[in-house]
Amino acid sequence: MHPLDKFTHCPVCGSSHFEKNNFKSKKCLSCGFVYYANPSAATAAFILNSRGELLVVRRGKEPAKGTLDLPGGFVDMDEDAEEGMLREIEEETGLKLNSPKYLFSIPNLYEYSGMTIHTLDLFFRLDVDDNCIATAADDAAEAMWMPLSEVDETQFGLHSIRQAVKRFLNANR
Repeated sequence: MHPLDKFTHCPVCGSSHFEKNNFKSKKCLSCGFVYYANPSAATAAFILNSRGELLVVRRGKEPAKGTLDLPGGFVDMDEDAEEGMLREIEEETGLKLNSPKYLFSIPNLYEYSGMTIHTLDLFFRLDVDDNCIATAADDAAEAMWMPLSEVDETQFGLHSIRQAVKRFLNANR
């Protein structure tokens, strides 16, 4: 289902004459308001130590509960991508890091509350000391260091994360 299909009334005037304008927008025929369904920004981190290990987390919540993931999440309003990335890392792993390096982005579809949310997932790399100890928190059920040679992208539950892990491994093995 397209996200705009969930909205049947204009959020400004309440009119039921809130109709498809184009693929990514709806327009109110009563007041003229146009709403665009743009993607939400999300981040994910490739955190590596000098032993060649990647920090992965196990998802504690749906979607894809129980599968592997990279630390990350949605960027909040008034945050830039780097701030959102560092906040999410700290919330999920307890690590206070800095200097994320942007790598690439992948569009994604994220199922949440019965809706398909279009996201633009921004991937970053962070290099850390070997003595970093990550502890799972927030929506991460487990945090672990995994040698790059043992990382299997098929174990990651979210489509964009699988794509990103495969891309990262191809460039770093």
